[in-house]
Amino acid sequence: MTASIILRLWAFSAVVLVSLANPALAAEVHPGQSVYDRACAACHNAPEPGSRAAPVASLRQMDARTLRASLTTGVMKGIGDSLAPDDLRAVVDYLAIKPKPISDDWIETARCPADRRAVDAGAAIPSGGFGIAADNRRRLTAAQSGLTTASLARLKPAWTLAIPNATILRSQPVLLGSTLFYTASQASTLLALDAGTGCIKWAAKTPSGIRTSLAIGRLGKAGPLAVVGGDEGGHLQAWEAATGKILWRADPRHDTGGVLTGAPVFAGDRLIVPISALDVAQAMRPTFACCSTHGAVSAVDATNGKLLWTWHATPDAQPLGVKNSAGVEMRGPSGAPVWSTPAVDTKRGLVLASTGENTSPPATGTSDAIIALDLATGKQKWVFQALANDVWNMSCPSGRESRRKPGPNCFFFDSDSVLRDHDFGGGPVLFPAGGRTLVLAGQKSGDVWALDLKTGRKVWSDKFGPGTPLGGVHWGIAADETRVFAPIADPGVPEPVSASGVHALDAATGRRLWSWRALPDCSEARKARGPGCERAGISAPPLVVDGAIIAAGLDGRLWVLDAASGTVLASLETAGPRDSLNGVPARGGAVDSGGLFAGGGMVFVGSGYAAFGQPAGNALIAFRPGP
Repeated sequence: MTASIILRLWAFSAVVLVSLANPALAAEVHPGQSVYDRACAACHNAPEPGSRAAPVASLRQMDARTLRASLTTGVMKGIGDSLAPDDLRAVVDYLAIKPKPISDDWIETARCPADRRAVDAGAAIPSGGFGIAADNRRRLTAAQSGLTTASLARLKPAWTLAIPNATILRSQPVLLGSTLFYTASQASTLLALDAGTGCIKWAAKTPSGIRTSLAIGRLGKAGPLAVVGGDEGGHLQAWEAATGKILWRADPRHDTGGVLTGAPVFAGDRLIVPISALDVAQAMRPTFACCSTHGAVSAVDATNGKLLWTWHATPDAQPLGVKNSAGVEMRGPSGAPVWSTPAVDTKRGLVLASTGENTSPPATGTSDAIIALDLATGKQKWVFQALANDVWNMSCPSGRESRRKPGPNCFFFDSDSVLRDHDFGGGPVLFPAGGRTLVLAGQKSGDVWALDLKTGRKVWSDKFGPGTPLGGVHWGIAADETRVFAPIADPGVPEPVSASGVHALDAATGRRLWSWRALPDCSEARKARGPGCERAGISAPPLVVDGAIIAAGLDGRLWVLDAASGTVLASLETAGPRDSLNGVPARGGAVDSGGLFAGGGMVFVGSGYAAFGQPAGNALIAFRPGP
């Protein structure tokens, strides 16, 4: 009899004895607890600092739908696939928060008056999507935004819409005239809001929650104006902007292991779709055959979602002739996910995409890289690899200095992998400089890179802080006419090593111009707003508006900085409880992913991001300048 069987028999006997001694206590033992202890506890009870595994306290803030989606179609699909249906239901019920049932009254309560529900399909579009324009610079002029540097210094709260049962607000909205399109992902609803008041013009139920930020454009030259986003099941969806009617739903992935994280980008009559992969998290399960999925970029016909071409980040995985310590055959190469939003240069016919780490060997030259692709065919033009041999998955320690022991699916630990997980989480930015175009990009290593668009060769680079799996430049950079702005998250990095904040460089030369540090504020007033005051880093990409930078922190604070000097023009709170216009209790939390947008004389912040142990929240908050 093996030691593990003896241990299980001992544990079972102990439960039986306790049950006989105290039947009432036995009745309180939830059947999902043993499933959690067996399949989840090793990673979620005490995650390593900087790990992407959420602590169990964060899991307990999520509702059943969110947990089930993660285990069936999301990042924890590998664990979910290993569970019997009854066990999956039990562990979801064991972990899920038990909110009071909420009907669609939250929508009806905030419904616009009948004479204000129209969407003007002929209005101006200040932003096409996550990068604002296809160059990904995240730059809005005063005319586009209805805001000036001076007015941004006078921002005041205008309204708050609470999303029921939500803990994560990850999607950036888009604006059409006076209509703000926003995805209430955890409520499986797409909303068309009156930007000025927050009232709801229309609400469309989605087949599954929308995972990406949104894009807006025409579905072909003569097609309708549509809002497009990717859902939790890996499908791209297009809705008519005027009505919320779904026009098509298509799968742009090359295999079912892919996931859509970065936002789609309109490029003429087609959409460019970044495709990420799930194996990085599934590798935590010892019996998972690591690893076989890889990143990609696809182009689809905007009129119907039909696939036109796919660029693959790695070749298809093959058996490696080696088994892990659990006796499972290993596969590779894999990984190099594309979880950021690409940039598109329609004049030159190019797509610029960025990738993450390999998740199993052999290491490829396309991981942790910037890739140039032909817009018409998807053919690879050039590759710039910032970090070679970064083979890593969540069964591995983060860096060789870590004391964490490698798990079974880190079978390559004794190879030459650097084990860093230093993806390009933000998409490339196209920047004209001195008669040539540069490709700017920020990396989780803390590096900012400038490449020549024609050749992919490095022009300059700089580094801020040590970088972490959740830090350095996490979700992207921004640029104005002369400067590039790098947000640094650096969670868990102590002072004075941390570089958390925003750093400005001359985009043409890489010369440092100024640095502003986001330092923690754990005063009693801030502690009263809820947990997370120590998380001062800037993970969400900043936004350039007129002559200012808007940045929001993992601790829930919103900052307005002067773009020329880094001087703080305004600081506002989004964390903590707030009154909502739709009667649902509202609470702000961390701002991460695609949390910022501006337009129509307003600034919009999705406040709440429960992943990675960060403060949860459900508040879409609008600010406008006061007198």
